[in-house]
Amino acid sequence: MKVILGLSGGVDSSVSAYLLKEKGYDVICAFMRNWDSALNNDYLGNPTVNDNVCPQEIDYQDALKVAEKLNLECQRIDFIEEYWNEVFSYFLNEYKKGRTPNPDIMCNKNIKFKAFLNYAMKQNADYIAMGHYAKVLHTDKKSYLLRAHDTNKDQTYFLCMLSQEQLKKSLFPLGEIDKPEVRRIAHELDLVTKDKKDSTGICFIGERNFKQFLHNYLPAKPGDMVTMSGDVVARHDGLMYYTIGQRKGLDIGGLKNYDNSPWFVIGKNLEKNQLIVGQGYYNEFLYSTSCIASELNEIADPIEEDKVYQAKFRYRDSDHPVKVKKLEDNKIEVTFLEPIRACTPGQAVVFYDNDICMGGAIIDAAYSNGEKRMY
Repeated sequence: MKVILGLSGGVDSSVSAYLLKEKGYDVICAFMRNWDSALNNDYLGNPTVNDNVCPQEIDYQDALKVAEKLNLECQRIDFIEEYWNEVFSYFLNEYKKGRTPNPDIMCNKNIKFKAFLNYAMKQNADYIAMGHYAKVLHTDKKSYLLRAHDTNKDQTYFLCMLSQEQLKKSLFPLGEIDKPEVRRIAHELDLVTKDKKDSTGICFIGERNFKQFLHNYLPAKPGDMVTMSGDVVARHDGLMYYTIGQRKGLDIGGLKNYDNSPWFVIGKNLEKNQLIVGQGYYNEFLYSTSCIASELNEIADPIEEDKVYQAKFRYRDSDHPVKVKKLEDNKIEVTFLEPIRACTPGQAVVFYDNDICMGGAIIDAAYSNGEKRMY
């Protein structure tokens, strides 16, 4: 069977290519180019932005070396326009609304498992494959997304918006092994990526300062940091730079009438351009008992309303017991069986039935005993 693998130039996809070849698949590698600094700046009429840090070209050269080492073809395909329209524009629009988006989820939904899948099908491939830590179970009727063997690296959270049509054409070669084994195989093969550092954050930001990068695309509007009682305790640089539960970068200290407990972001008032802050990791205003989420995606089986599921509210989050009530327009109300800290609009809530990833939805608002939180 013919498989086209997304080869990113990292160690995970490199070892995935080897594993697929060892299993007898006819493997073709393809490097996805999703970001073009000069072109994207031209879209904004802002060619002066210093946007040369993303190591995309280095990744491509590493991908070529891996493919050559494994005696595999490596193609290069451009999804720059698709990425701008389907991922980056979404990213910017969410920040304009004062939310905290997860562009990796949208990249998987619209680029890696849509644009890339369409490309592969035109090449008469039977499957596409990625270096994600996840499992897929293909049955005669449906395909199921399962948590990876390596629970520390499990990436099903980022795959929660995949459709059944996308999943049934997908393979995840790393689903049954852990990261140390991936490194071991890469060293045994002497791949150029064997000791390459795992990529973190968003591709188009790379190692740059996030605040500086976002400032290039969205105008910042400074304002007051206030407590729930309305006391002004500091100034913020722009609401888009902060997320619920954030501690780092607030620079609040030495205030009269307040102790030395750490400060956290506990809400936003977009109308007044105020960042609401409070003291203490366990601040009561950081906790909620339910949320409303939209764009519900059910991967295989429907989510049942009277059943308890495990849910994650961010990547690497622990499991939380919840119940789901379906509303109109593909919205849901999620009731938490235990209070959740920093349930953040723009992020995904992802549902699990033990090891099966059922799907997810995008958080719109959080509530505490029916009262809407200011985030």
